[in-house]
Amino acid sequence: MQIKNIMSEDLITIDKDQNLLDGLKLLRKNKISRLPVVNTNQNNEKELVGIVSERDIANKLGSSKVDKLSPSKLHISSVMVKDIISVDKTMDLVDVANIMLENGIGSVPVQDEDMMIGIVSKADFVSLCVGRPYERVTVGEVMSKNIISVSAEDRLIHARRVIIDNKIGRLLVTGDKGELVGIITSKDIIRALMDFKKHTPEKYQKTQIKNLYVDDIMSGNVSAVSSEDTIADVAGKMMETGFNGYPVVNDNKEVIGIITQTDLLALVAEIE
Repeated sequence: MQIKNIMSEDLITIDKDQNLLDGLKLLRKNKISRLPVVNTNQNNEKELVGIVSERDIANKLGSSKVDKLSPSKLHISSVMVKDIISVDKTMDLVDVANIMLENGIGSVPVQDEDMMIGIVSKADFVSLCVGRPYERVTVGEVMSKNIISVSAEDRLIHARRVIIDNKIGRLLVTGDKGELVGIITSKDIIRALMDFKKHTPEKYQKTQIKNLYVDDIMSGNVSAVSSEDTIADVAGKMMETGFNGYPVVNDNKEVIGIITQTDLLALVAEIE
């Protein structure tokens, strides 16, 4: 199957000279995690010059180099990834899936000659996982057992660093016995940092940011799945809720893994 058959044609872009606050508003309004960045040339044509994600913005807002700057004063061009990987509309979806996996990226622009005509993300591949072949595969066969987590007592700046270092979009929050108590995402961190900078005087920000804890920010009511659930079931849940991943727990509510869109993307590349 060619990638044009599953790509999203409803292109939502942002100009490189718009600010981070504009980008955050677009991401939230459209419930997406990445935006193609464009520049209008002399012929009034929009050229693709980069891509920006929630994680990129979270990294920038938490940097000590920009402590005194608000999101409304930082341009998208200061955050965007300039080395764009794009694909042709006729490429096979398995080839595109492998490109995304090999480069650790969540979406790629789709081009027809030199024109961007769409974008394909991990979420677009999830829709393929509701078919019959995926009803035969369980979560336990696919999930990642490498659990990256923090505790509710950890500082927010520590959670942000763990997310950056591991290039992930969410962190599980676990208790002393390994039980699931919450989840914290890049979105949560962005909102917390914006609110903190808005309400805390600049001269106090460097010291008071240490008073922000995971427990203050995390979502406590977390949906989880079982290792016995099918991939088709989980894919359906992801499409319904818009969640990018689910913790996997056993009967004692202990975390035994996590299943994400990346895991489903790899499965599609294998099965298709």
